[in-house]
Amino acid sequence: MAIRNLVPFGKKGVPVRREEESPFALLRREMDTLFDNFFRGFDMEPFEGRFGAFSPRVDVTEKDKEIKVSAELPGMDEKDINVSIHDNMLTIEGEKKEEKEDKGKDYYRIERSYGSFSRTIPLPLEVETDKVEATFKKGVLVVTLPKTAKAVAETKKIAVTTD
Repeated sequence: MAIRNLVPFGKKGVPVRREEESPFALLRREMDTLFDNFFRGFDMEPFEGRFGAFSPRVDVTEKDKEIKVSAELPGMDEKDINVSIHDNMLTIEGEKKEEKEDKGKDYYRIERSYGSFSRTIPLPLEVETDKVEATFKKGVLVVTLPKTAKAVAETKKIAVTTD
């Protein structure tokens, strides 16, 4: 028996099925994973932007007195972005419009892509909504969410011990 038959190359983990999910949702997730894995490694995913498939990358960091959320929104203007908080959920929405025009001696080419996105991030604790700040610079949106005094006071450091 070859060694390659014994080692599960490319397997990322054991699939877990949630009881509340329908078989159609599971099928869709498997198909999405299949296509994501197929197009990984190419410089540009072929369907990105054409059918509204833009989804910004988001980083969330928590510090002692605040939570910072940064989203990469290249090629966008601040007027195309909406930021809101409702029921301890931060929502970042926007519409990306891109148009590329290329003219040459014997040709003229124009490409347009449009797509809207919405990312909702659950906030793990209470924030002071009246002191939230959002800044947009060089294609990066940074939302600073100060924690309430109650949330800061309730944070408890737990000691980790070894056996």
